This record gives sequence, structure tokens and C-alpha cells, in this order.
Amino acid sequence: MENEIVNKVAQSGLITINLEDYYSKGERVLFDIKDLLFQGLILREKDIREFVEKENWSRYQNKFVAIVCSVDAVIPTWAYMLLTVHLEPFAKKIVFGSLEILEINLFAESLSKIKIDDYKDARIVIKGCGKLPVPTFAFVELTKLLRPVAKSIMYGEPCSTVPLYKKITTT
Repeated sequence: MENEIVNKVAQSGLITINLEDYYSKGERVLFDIKDLLFQGLILREKDIREFVEKENWSRYQNKFVAIVCSVDAVIPTWAYMLLTVHLEPFAKKIVFGSLEILEINLFAESLSKIKIDDYKDARIVIKGCGKLPVPTFAFVELTKLLRPVAKSIMYGEPCSTVPLYKKITTT
């Protein structure tokens, strides 16, 4: 069998980590407090209290919610806290900030559960392309977690990688 095809990638011992596997499934929602402002400028306590009493909070059931004010207005901290009090029984997760900050928080939570010791002296490829939106934060965080234990870290696909790190062995 001189012409037998050998899958060198399969024999390489590389471990591929796909960050999409750490993507938290669920709908992301941006709650923009600007819609509650009087004349688009001022948050009045009476208005926000009326809103929280009338709002159907169950529409946030099992959703990931980012609370933000996208306009230049002074919003007291208690207003964000009041919204959180009403969202918390329904939402899976609530963060202050943009949808990007929400995604970063979700990935930070998922990546914190990785058993890093499982990758001791491993040759790792962090998969680069995919269908889900993976923030750059996740790639940086995973690299930071793996570098102290991995033998090598690469980016891309096992057949075409960009080397990032190789542990220097001393003899």
C-alpha cells in the first residue's frame, strides 16, 4: 500500500478548541433607557416608576439583557438598579452596557468553567472561523488561560495554522 493516504492532521495529536462551543445560546436584548426619558433628555422618577409597574417583564423570560442609555443624558444609578430589580426574575443574565459587553460577559462566564489542567502539555489549535459571533475578547481570554499549561498554541484550522506560542523546553 504505497499510495495509502495518511491523515497527518489526525495523527498530529493536535487538540482543536472551537470557541463557538462556549457560545451561550439564547436571545440577546438591548434595553435602552433612552426610550424612558422625558423630552429625550431627563429621566423623571415618576415616569420610570410608572413604566416598571406597567411593563410586561415576562417578555424578557430566559433572555440575555444589556441595559444601556445610548443618548447623552444623566441617568442616576438607582434607575439601572430599579430596572434590574424587575428584569432579574425573568432574564437569564443582565449586564450594564452594550450588546458587545453582554457577549464578553457571557464568554467570560463560559470560559471560566474550562478545566485548564486538561490541556497540560497539549498542542492546541484555537479554531478561527465560524458561524457564530465570537468576540476577540474570547480569543484573548482563552489564550491567556492556556498559555501557562499548553505545549503550543496555534490559531486557525489544523491544516493551516498560525503559530502563536511554543513552550521552550530546557534540557
